[in-house]
Amino acid sequence: MKLSGSYEFDAAPEKVWQTLTNPDSLSGCIPGCEKMEALGNDEYSATVTIAMGPIRSQFDAKIKMIDMKPYESYSLIIEGNGRSGFVKGESQVTLTENNGKTTVDVESESSSGGLLARVGQRMMESFARNMMDRFFTCLQQSFK
Repeated sequence: MKLSGSYEFDAAPEKVWQTLTNPDSLSGCIPGCEKMEALGNDEYSATVTIAMGPIRSQFDAKIKMIDMKPYESYSLIIEGNGRSGFVKGESQVTLTENNGKTTVDVESESSSGGLLARVGQRMMESFARNMMDRFFTCLQQSFK
């Protein structure tokens, strides 16, 4: 599944970058995130509970930031496993300055398997879009 989005922040790229790469900021805005711990080398472990339709499941996730170009872009790799299946995804995050504001563009590709994929297949895209929008809206609020 492919998903993309564009979000405007009322701050310079340096400030937005700091927020996007800060585990405390991220864990506070990831819907359902119960904990997030730094493992070193821009890698994190997280526990996230999601509810999608009739499925409610806890996932143990690994998150890694790679190809980091400070204040410009990075790639994000996520792998999560839970009783209801697995989720894998990769996102390219790009920051662009525009008159003192920053636009964050996200291009993602993900796959899932198990009960989550079988039962939630039709809901998956709207669920993923909702999660991404909630995450970035939360981050945007930190600049107001």
